[in-house]
Amino acid sequence: MTIVHHRISRRLGAVLAFLTLAAAPAAARAQDTTLAHPLSLGDAARLAARQSASAQAARFRSEQAAARISQSRAALLPNFSVDAIESGHTINTATFGLELPGMNPDGEIIGPVKTLDTRGRLSLSLLDLGALGRVKSARSAADASEADAVNVAEQSAALAAAAYLRTQRADAQLLARLADSVLADSLLGIARDQFRAGVGVALDVTRAEAQVASVRAQLIVARNERDRASLELQRALGLSLGTTVRLADSLSTLPISDTLPDEQAAIERAMRQRPDLRAADAQLQAAEQQASAIKAERLPSVGVFGDEGWLGTNSGNMLNTYTWGVQVSLPIFDGFRREGRIQEQEAVAREVDVRRRDLRQQAAIEVRGALLDLRSAREQVDAARERLRLAEQELKQAQDRFTAGVAGNADVITASLSLNASRNLVIDALTSYQSARVSLARAEGSVTTLP
Repeated sequence: MTIVHHRISRRLGAVLAFLTLAAAPAAARAQDTTLAHPLSLGDAARLAARQSASAQAARFRSEQAAARISQSRAALLPNFSVDAIESGHTINTATFGLELPGMNPDGEIIGPVKTLDTRGRLSLSLLDLGALGRVKSARSAADASEADAVNVAEQSAALAAAAYLRTQRADAQLLARLADSVLADSLLGIARDQFRAGVGVALDVTRAEAQVASVRAQLIVARNERDRASLELQRALGLSLGTTVRLADSLSTLPISDTLPDEQAAIERAMRQRPDLRAADAQLQAAEQQASAIKAERLPSVGVFGDEGWLGTNSGNMLNTYTWGVQVSLPIFDGFRREGRIQEQEAVAREVDVRRRDLRQQAAIEVRGALLDLRSAREQVDAARERLRLAEQELKQAQDRFTAGVAGNADVITASLSLNASRNLVIDALTSYQSARVSLARAEGSVTTLP
């Protein structure tokens, strides 16, 4: 064992140097920007909720919906305009429809008559329940769009958290393959030393060389997976591909709890704070309000209008003229178009209500499923760690026999393969547990509150 430890420490520096130069992604080797602080799992979720492409697009849609409130409110506010018109026109007397003394009965041209008209026009709605309903409908639609933007941000946070865990898993796989590489290289050195000393056989050297080649291939795959996971994380966070992301923790340092949350309490939290449920409630209210606004269009509306200005043939004979009035409008019949719009909106409201009830049931199922996954993953972590402990013990015993010269390195290679698989099991179990944590947080609508 002393020889093995000596060779491991001697070759570790060379392997680390290789990984630093060859395993780092191209974006990290260039002159790229680096985030000011390392990101934790919760930091990554919150960053994606703020600046991922889908979250930003949803916020812009919410702003568009808010702008439509002002557009609808314009029907209730005064409208004022100013016109200045200079015109000229001629008239055919035959178009009067009667014969006038002194005029050709076949018609003649009178004019041109030139006019200059400058005036201001004002109109104001005093009572328009239909327009008021449309304003309320636009406000409800804006609330629904804002709730949907929060839901999209939560979804982006969950995707970023999953990408963060994949990156951590890839880092853990790379470190595990590094340890396998150091071990395989050291065993190859021992086999060669024993063969040169005459106490070993060429078969042991060949086996060790094959193991080194196999681990090197695994190391290349692990390095590629780590690089791809880093790219996916940058994409999920809404960062440029030239940005280097540093992780604040590793897969093994993330918290693991021995207790599970109460199922009923978790379901109640989901019903209370899931943004997609709030968005569905807002969409239902918006659809109902839209139907009410259309019904209000049947009611009469009252408005006032007026204009005042100066009219004449030129600027020297301009006279003041004005028009004003009060208008009452009552819709009588529009070919049942309004009734069809009401039926459409009522059907939309029923559809949204069905989706809302199904979504509430889905939320409860997701919470229960996440708790089941969390319980199973916690047990898998314990089982995988126990197998890893036994695999390390098996390797130690095989190394002792090989170093003492009482056995070949076949048992050592077999034990190293078992250790390789055990490390993978631990990594997979830890990833499953943390993924279940993220799934539970998503089911409860609290991904952005992860630590």
